Amino acid sequence: MSNLPSHARVVIIGGGAVGASSIYHLAKAGWTDCVLLEKNELTAGSTWHAAGNVPTFSSSWSIMNMQRYSASLYRDLGVQVDYPMNYHVTGSLRLGHTKERLQEFKRVVGMGRYQGMELDILAPDEMRSRYPFLETHELTGALYDPYDGDIDPAQLTQALAKGARDMGAKIIRFCPVTGARREKDEWVIETPQGEIRCEYVVNAAGYYAREVGRMFGRDVPMMVMSHQYVLFDEIPELAAWSKEAGHKLPLLRDVDSSYYLRQEKYGMNLGPYEKNCRAHWTTTDDPMPEDFSFQLFPDDLERLEWYLNDAVERVPILGTAGLSRVINGPIPYAPDGNPLIGPMPGVPNAFEACVFTFGICQAGGAGKVLAEWVTEGQTEWDMWSCDPRRYTDYTDQDYCIAKGMQIYGNEYAMHFPKHYWPAGRNRKLSQIHDRIAALGAQFKPYNGWERAMWYAKPGDDTSEEATQTWGREGPWAKRIEEECLAVRDAAGILDLPGFSRFRLKGEGAREWLSGLITGRVPKPGRIGLAYFADSKGRILTEMSVMAIEEDFFFLITAATAQWHDFEWLRKHRPVDAAFTLDDVTANFSCQILTGPKSRAILAEVCDADLAKGWLTHQTAQIAGRYCQLVRVSFAGELGWEIHTKIDDTPAIFDAVWEAGQKHGLRPFGMEALDSLRIEKGYRAWKGDLSTDYTVLQGGLERFVDWSKPDFKGKAALEREKQQGVTRRFVTLTVEAEACDAPYMSTLWSGGEVVGETTSGNWGYRTGRSIALGMLRADLAVPGREVEVEIFGDRFKAVVQPDQPLWDPSNERLKA
Repeated sequence: MSNLPSHARVVIIGGGAVGASSIYHLAKAGWTDCVLLEKNELTAGSTWHAAGNVPTFSSSWSIMNMQRYSASLYRDLGVQVDYPMNYHVTGSLRLGHTKERLQEFKRVVGMGRYQGMELDILAPDEMRSRYPFLETHELTGALYDPYDGDIDPAQLTQALAKGARDMGAKIIRFCPVTGARREKDEWVIETPQGEIRCEYVVNAAGYYAREVGRMFGRDVPMMVMSHQYVLFDEIPELAAWSKEAGHKLPLLRDVDSSYYLRQEKYGMNLGPYEKNCRAHWTTTDDPMPEDFSFQLFPDDLERLEWYLNDAVERVPILGTAGLSRVINGPIPYAPDGNPLIGPMPGVPNAFEACVFTFGICQAGGAGKVLAEWVTEGQTEWDMWSCDPRRYTDYTDQDYCIAKGMQIYGNEYAMHFPKHYWPAGRNRKLSQIHDRIAALGAQFKPYNGWERAMWYAKPGDDTSEEATQTWGREGPWAKRIEEECLAVRDAAGILDLPGFSRFRLKGEGAREWLSGLITGRVPKPGRIGLAYFADSKGRILTEMSVMAIEEDFFFLITAATAQWHDFEWLRKHRPVDAAFTLDDVTANFSCQILTGPKSRAILAEVCDADLAKGWLTHQTAQIAGRYCQLVRVSFAGELGWEIHTKIDDTPAIFDAVWEAGQKHGLRPFGMEALDSLRIEKGYRAWKGDLSTDYTVLQGGLERFVDWSKPDFKGKAALEREKQQGVTRRFVTLTVEAEACDAPYMSTLWSGGEVVGETTSGNWGYRTGRSIALGMLRADLAVPGREVEVEIFGDRFKAVVQPDQPLWDPSNERLKA
């Protein structure tokens, strides 16, 4: 007789560490009517062969939060659920070979300190006190993480499962999911043991997540890599040292050589991430098996030869040990190496917690995040780095394979600000891509769309190697400056394909939109910024609202926000609404024409009313093609956005380009735009604007209409206003040297951490290093001096008045 219940509030598909953590955290949140279905035994997928490392290190703020939470949870989990746990907190050394690697380490130390973790940097002569068998040749330093360690993955999973069962949740093994269908407002999950109905479903199926996703009409962006690690026999010298010391060696990661080395009892475990890597289950002659539970791939040691030799040179005692076993198992990869945690795009009441490359160290935090998504509809930390909606329709299987292999082969790579990964490119091209490429454009993808970052001239170094720096200077610096000054003194044109664009039209559209945004809906013929808050008053997103008629709007938002923002709008649209809401992103493109000569250029190619003021829009014709001229400029100069249908873009660009030559028109890229916008204090999505901050903290009260009877997040914002805002958005000028402040650089005052930067750049019009950030409210006073920590060094920074640094009264913008 089947023990499958007929109904549950939540069904989780997949019984690895992440699935077990998800049901554990749901039960902790009081949602005990949950069922986990596993096709085989718990841990049968990647969990059973995982090495079990538990680092806290990450250069991503949100993933560091998640991994820090996991490590903290695991320390006490065994006692909390009364289950034996082998969790060794050994600490780790992360070795650096270059100045740039040490800069990365110093930045992470600052982030960790802000999150309450005391990480440290060791000089080469300090390393052997932590790791006596280490050879320090060619090393510049190391990051020491006292919280790092390793855990038994099977015990972790069983402990989480026991904790969930003890709270009343159900876990059913040997019960594969064979299908899913939607009936009324419920999911019906099909299994050989019968059907189970549920309100919510979670895909936690690991490397089978793509197959499970298809049951819901979802093509999960992922692929599967073959990852090997090698176990070595006991090393007498290591055994003697470990017995005398009473503990294991710290885990060693040689990130520039791309492997980890861990003490395993009195032997060692070597796990490389090799560049000559291999993907699996990607072709018709290598199909994914129906069940790969507790199985491995054949050994492939030839791929590891260089890494084995390098590890022996670094830790010579490894060369005295015999090889005892090779583990070669499948691990899933998303195109950026981060997992998928959050709403399943386009599928109601369905969530994903899958494609974990580092599932053991992230499982604890992932369960917390997933449970928050399901039970509250929002998460404590902004988790855009893992949100499944960060990918849209360009992530076909070829793309996922190319990106997954690139990420695996560069698992420990530094993510330099001017470096753009080469794999999986040219998915979406502007209609004028060839034209701007011929002008020297250097491209980077945004939601699959290739956009010009800067324009090189003949002789400029455009190699990938030239971008391996955290510094401001490089082949691009002079060109970005020239582009910024052209916008300041004459005019610039920026091709901007891929703006996310939604058409809202019909009776009741204005009233509905007013209930969602914090401010006022613009009148017909006007455009304005609108901020959407969640129920806690936090910044969910920013859109430009272009009012065509009383109940007809275009909502324009960031390229990368396409699925995130549209799904949020669609979720809040009443079922019986008379108005329509459509994603028309694929139909339109945009160019920015900006600078003091932009009016003169447009006057030569169209008969529009160019005296119309700031924040207006009008229909016009250029080269016989219709466009919408929108009187705004993210660059902070006189200018227009020229919105066109996709096929009309080339003719309009050609006409504007030709007319602009005698006026000094030149192309500019996204790097220049970022410099220009930061001088105006304009916020960027998922940096300055995120759910880590409320609308009031973000300095956006001027976009709040308190007189409206209600809007999403109003009650929370009213409470915050009454109680007082604890931190505030500020613009800082920084006495920086070679590097500007990266995202999440720590702010200091009087020896205390008092805030963080949300973005930083050099302002070429103002000649200053500028940072935007969040500062403790009592310090957010113009003229106040603080310090900003940039790659481990602190630099003086001064709080600026609440106005743009460039053209503070907006005279140029409104000219």
